[in-house]
Order: sequence, then C-alpha cells, then structure tokens
Amino acid sequence: MSWIGKVVGAGLGFWMFGWIGGGVGLILGHFLDRFLGRVKRVGGQLLQVQKSFFDTTFTTLGFVSKADGRVSEAEIRATEAVMTQMRLTKARRREAIRAFNRGKASGFDPDATIRRFVQVCGSQPTLLRVFLEIQIQVAFADGRVDPAEREALLRIAQALGVSETDFARLEALLAGHYQHGPGAPTTAEALENAYRALGVEKTASDAEVKRAYRKLMSEHHPDKLIAKGLPDSMVELAKERTQEIQKAYETVTRSRQTSR
Repeated sequence: MSWIGKVVGAGLGFWMFGWIGGGVGLILGHFLDRFLGRVKRVGGQLLQVQKSFFDTTFTTLGFVSKADGRVSEAEIRATEAVMTQMRLTKARRREAIRAFNRGKASGFDPDATIRRFVQVCGSQPTLLRVFLEIQIQVAFADGRVDPAEREALLRIAQALGVSETDFARLEALLAGHYQHGPGAPTTAEALENAYRALGVEKTASDAEVKRAYRKLMSEHHPDKLIAKGLPDSMVELAKERTQEIQKAYETVTRSRQTSR
C-alpha cells in the first residue's frame, strides 16, 4: 500500500507536467497513501466493532436469561425474535445460538466479556446503550424483570459505565413497551415510565420535554448508529427503539394536553 499512491501520483504528474509534475505527483501520492491507509484502518475498525457487538450481544443474553437459574421459553422466544429482527442467515443464526449457549454456561465471566466489548466499542457510548437496551428487552420477555435478572443487568450496566439513572431510563423505556400494550389507557405508572424514559421530571417545561425527545430520537437514528458500528442487521431493532421513544413522548404530551 505504501508505494501505490506514490507511483500513481508520480506517473500522473509526469504525464501531465513532465519531470516537475512527477515530483509534485510524488508528494501528492504520499498523501494519497495516507488517505487510503486511513480508509483501510477505519473499515477494519468498523468490522471489528460489528463483530464484537454481535458476539457480546448474544453471549450476554445467555448470561442474563440464565441469571434466575433457568432459561424460560419466553426468553428463548424473545432471543429468537431478536435474531428474526436482525434477519440473520441460517449460518449467522447458528453463530448466535452458540454465543447464547456460551453465555448461559456455568463459569461464564460477563465482566471479562464486557471489558473486551468496551475496549472495542467504548468510544461509541450510544452503541453501549443500544446493547444494554437489547439485554433489558429480553429480560422483559415475560412482562417483568426477575430480581436476579435485574441484578445481572445492573452488573452489566456498571461494567459498561452506564449510570443507575440512565439504566432506570432505559428500563422505563422498555417497561412502557412490554407492560402496556398499544391503545391501553395511560395509567399513572405508564406516565411515570414515559417521563423516566425521556429522562425528564414531571415539572419540566414543554420545551424541555421536546428537547429531550429530539435528543433521544437523534441518538437512536438507525443511520447514525450504523455509521458508529451497529451491524446493518440490527436496523429493525434501532427502529423499534425510536418507536418506543415516540410512544413515551406521545404519552407525556397527551397527558399534558388532557390536564389543561
């Protein structure tokens, strides 16, 4: 790679401007080499992030699902639903299942796994949050999070560097989805979860609520997440998160309009 840009630059420079052009082309070629090298490094890093995200997602799902002593049928269905949303090929599905089985096996060390994941993806905190959201999503498979599962999730959140406040917000976001179906009346609990999901207090102004909503929607935009390393196959999951954020915002705004 180190000589390609120089040869191309020198050749074009000589062809267009003679010997002087060849020298200028050589210099330009040097910068071309540096650019191509950077493109190659960035592409390699992106693939590394995607692989780490995929593997860690399913091994950790296995660990969380087994946290209460057994993997329930609901948790298996929820994990399979994640695979379906990701549109995995048969080969990739087998890889996901193997990773899940490694995670649920006795002796699995989630802390070491998360440390490696953070080393690769730690520069993209939004990806870390999306990863945690997927774990919480499957933990809610039967409509509630078992205390042992919640302890496991908090352990993972801590290893990711996610604060308890942010964890509570993510938990509220998923609780609103799984505990209250579409069209269900807005209960006090649902409204409280909606505020927590948006990360604002009930005393926040309408403008503050809207800013929080727009910020979350921007952070969860599928195109932005893919650019940061989210595998293309997880686009549907990212879209689902934006729908949940939208629902939380609508719950809050509807409640405010009704109370006026």
